[in-house]
Amino acid sequence: MALTDYRTLGRSGLVVSPLALGTMTFGVARWGMERPAAEAVFDAYVEAGGNLVDTADVYASGRSEEMLGEIIAARGLRDRLVIATKSGFATGSGPQAGGNGAKHIHTALEGSLRRLGVDYIDLYWIHVWDSLTPPEELLETMAALVRAGKIRYWGLSNTPAWYVARLATLAAVRGLPGPVALQYFYSLVSREVEAEHLPLARHMGLGMMPWSPLAYGLLTGKYDRAAVEAAPPRAGGLPDKAGHSEDRADSDKRLDGANPFGDALFTERNWRIVEALKGVAQELGESPARVALAWVLSRPGVETALMGVSRPSQVTENVSATDLRLPAEQIAALDAASTPEAAMIYGLFTPEARQHLVFGGTAVAGRG
Repeated sequence: MALTDYRTLGRSGLVVSPLALGTMTFGVARWGMERPAAEAVFDAYVEAGGNLVDTADVYASGRSEEMLGEIIAARGLRDRLVIATKSGFATGSGPQAGGNGAKHIHTALEGSLRRLGVDYIDLYWIHVWDSLTPPEELLETMAALVRAGKIRYWGLSNTPAWYVARLATLAAVRGLPGPVALQYFYSLVSREVEAEHLPLARHMGLGMMPWSPLAYGLLTGKYDRAAVEAAPPRAGGLPDKAGHSEDRADSDKRLDGANPFGDALFTERNWRIVEALKGVAQELGESPARVALAWVLSRPGVETALMGVSRPSQVTENVSATDLRLPAEQIAALDAASTPEAAMIYGLFTPEARQHLVFGGTAVAGRG
């Protein structure tokens, strides 16, 4: 596999690379890069054959979209690339500043089109479930945008499985353009989507694109547990990888106090996963980051993963993970270290439980 091992996203005709370039780092806000650094990362990705670039209206307060649009236009690459952006999180104050109602989606999309300097979006993500907008309204809004030529395809991120299922079912019944893909936090330290979202995606023909497959850098192995736990807490942030109590501006900004997990990444369970990952990486003579990415890309239903980088060298390392095939015993070791505790209902559906509780002690195979 390489970035030119293109595949269609879900049950659609949208052709994408196995790794997408996330541009949350484009811009000058909390996690930002200035234009020269962003151009270097972008060029490294495109030169490797990548064709899917992902941004959002809230990244760097819109500057990410502006910078990405300027870079693409300067290189004349609009028709070669799949441009993805998102709406849903609040971009200002007031009840119409965010959410998935028709009014906000139309306003947000027009803003993204203007900042990106394009006439349409290839893949438009609903960034977050607002818990209020009826699925019927959201489906009608998105289907109308597809038919108007403002977007080509759309998908869902950070949304409950039951809501996704309702949307996909309504789309099928009504013959409307439905979602083609899902984007969720999925990595060795966060496997909750395996319970419902991944099975749903497989059954409904939706592609899965994990975000932060390296868990905000934790799975690169760069954080030393002893140093992190010995360091005094920083105001507004977490200890850096050396355990220093630095100002946020000089720290690893993806692990600062503004990340959505805070100290939740530095848990006993996650440290055990990191140690298991390092052990497998050492056995294979690979870096932890390459192994962690290869594990995500090997999961059934995952068609492309979103990488967030800040240097061209990180693009090169991430891309090299697409060629890594993990042996079955190493996958089993990583799975054993990272399998989350399942809800009680899912304990009924293990092969062993099914054999004894449902089929009277008889082993029955099926495609699920």
